[in-house]
Amino acid sequence: MNKRTYAGIPEKYAKIDTSKVVLISVPYDGTSSWQKGAVNGPKAFLDASENMELYDVETDSEVYKNGIYLTEAISEISSPEKLVRAVHATTKEYIRKNKFVTLIGGEHSISIGSIRAFNECFDNLTVVHIGAHANLRSEYEGSSYNNACALTEASQATNLIQIGIRSMEAIEKTSVDEDKTFYAHEMVNDDYWMENAIDLMTNNVFLSFNLNALDLSLIRSTSYPEPGGLFWYETLEFLQKLFKEKNVVGLDLTDLCPNENDKASDYLAAKLYYKMLSYKFANVDEDDYENESGFSEPNNKTSKFQDEDYE
Repeated sequence: MNKRTYAGIPEKYAKIDTSKVVLISVPYDGTSSWQKGAVNGPKAFLDASENMELYDVETDSEVYKNGIYLTEAISEISSPEKLVRAVHATTKEYIRKNKFVTLIGGEHSISIGSIRAFNECFDNLTVVHIGAHANLRSEYEGSSYNNACALTEASQATNLIQIGIRSMEAIEKTSVDEDKTFYAHEMVNDDYWMENAIDLMTNNVFLSFNLNALDLSLIRSTSYPEPGGLFWYETLEFLQKLFKEKNVVGLDLTDLCPNENDKASDYLAAKLYYKMLSYKFANVDEDDYENESGFSEPNNKTSKFQDEDYE
């Protein structure tokens, strides 16, 4: 039986040696406290991707021809701590191969591991989180590796920019950097939020996109749906600016919680991911990605969050 490829692309575009993009599947929802089902997100995403046109009209490109390698899914589910450790190790493995590493979840806690890996490999990293929830709690339900703590480490160790926030606990306000947080209710009346957000970023950017950032008219199949989110074309306008002006070094897409009666949400997630890849490689010559990616294994940089934290 042939190994599954991303979006059913031909095998010649799906080999690890020649692919510029790596897609890591993380089917996990072990800390979701309300709607379960994000564990099925990667499969629904991949199924929808196989029914998507692979020519992007806007960028006049077929980005899959840069090569997209689909890894084996991360199967560690015994504890949140061990899941984060597995995501961290796998992500770092492929960064070191100089790939554009991407992840599909799964709940937002997977971002703890992905962000940690990118922060160890890229100097002066900005994390751009687009989502509804601040996720800045120090601990929730006995673990600091909970979905509700997904951005806490990033807020301490990176330049964290939060976009589209419209829900949090009062205690999280003490951890929010107001100068780097763009609240949804303020963005709606701010014609310059995109430029202002980009001005706060360093050159190297990791993008963490939680699908609950989007308005409920676009997507309902998320673990924690919140009204009042971003719309499709304003989201694409911001993403296009981001990929054009900054060196986006990797990304994760989280919180697809599929519903058998709502295939549109799966398809939107698939389309959004492919759009982001199209923007990433729109202005990059086929032979130039390795030179512009920015990975350099900087000075044996290591995380202050040591392995014993996982035990």
